[in-house]
Amino acid sequence: MNAFTIKDLENLSGVKAHTIRIWEQRYNFLKPHRTDTNIRFYSNDELKTILNIALLNKSGFKISHINKMSEGEIFQKIAELNYPEGQQERIINKLVGYMVDFDIDSFEQILNDELRHKDVDVFINEIIFPFLEKVGILWTTNHINPAQEHLVTNIIRQKILVGIENISSVLSLDKTALLFLPEGEHHEVGLLYVFYLLKRRGVKVYYLGADVPLKDLGYVIKAKAPDFIYTHLTSLAHNFNMERFLNNVKVHIHGSPVYLSGPVTLSYKKDVPETIHFKKSLEEVKEFIATL
Repeated sequence: MNAFTIKDLENLSGVKAHTIRIWEQRYNFLKPHRTDTNIRFYSNDELKTILNIALLNKSGFKISHINKMSEGEIFQKIAELNYPEGQQERIINKLVGYMVDFDIDSFEQILNDELRHKDVDVFINEIIFPFLEKVGILWTTNHINPAQEHLVTNIIRQKILVGIENISSVLSLDKTALLFLPEGEHHEVGLLYVFYLLKRRGVKVYYLGADVPLKDLGYVIKAKAPDFIYTHLTSLAHNFNMERFLNNVKVHIHGSPVYLSGPVTLSYKKDVPETIHFKKSLEEVKEFIATL
């Protein structure tokens, strides 16, 4: 069992901690545990409960009404939600629940079901990115076991790779791209999505994957002479120095243009070498690829 804080519940459900405390006092659906030092914490079941109740509340159900429902009635009402945002959040909440319960088979089945009637682009934007954003805070605060992260992200990775493999683009551009993640960066989903977009556009991609030393990057650049290099930075080691990284990249790329996207681009305020170009949003990434 994982032990979640009230802040975790706030981050995952969107319900303020103050409101959660009020609900605990007035209603019966949340029963937090206490440590030996009297600090409250919440189990997997409490987490799944608050996700379900928050979704129904957003969908117009009053908390006092939800409190009178049985567990079966709550599940039935959630299953009956027929507006797109509600259906999307229901699926993401299921993924969260299966992840914390280590129910990997059910987690994968949900992804398979979604991929059967969504293309990879929609699947990633509507399901994968929101799911990763929702649970990312748990990984950074160690409230999810690293094994859980590795299991679910590897399943996601496999699904995206299958989508990439199945692309048959009607375009064939005379351009090549070299994709990599630097040493210490192992979160591939964002870069794989760029791989998908580039291949669909008809760009030939050399994909080096995660944790690539810059000297190896330089070796491949010399051998393949790509038109541009691309990397996507999601979360970095505590000792990662962005300024040093950008300067080292400049040394190894031999003048090739480099495009860099990901959350870390939003917080970097210093000047960037002229051969390196930040793409600070998904819209900017898609606009860039559309111009190739």
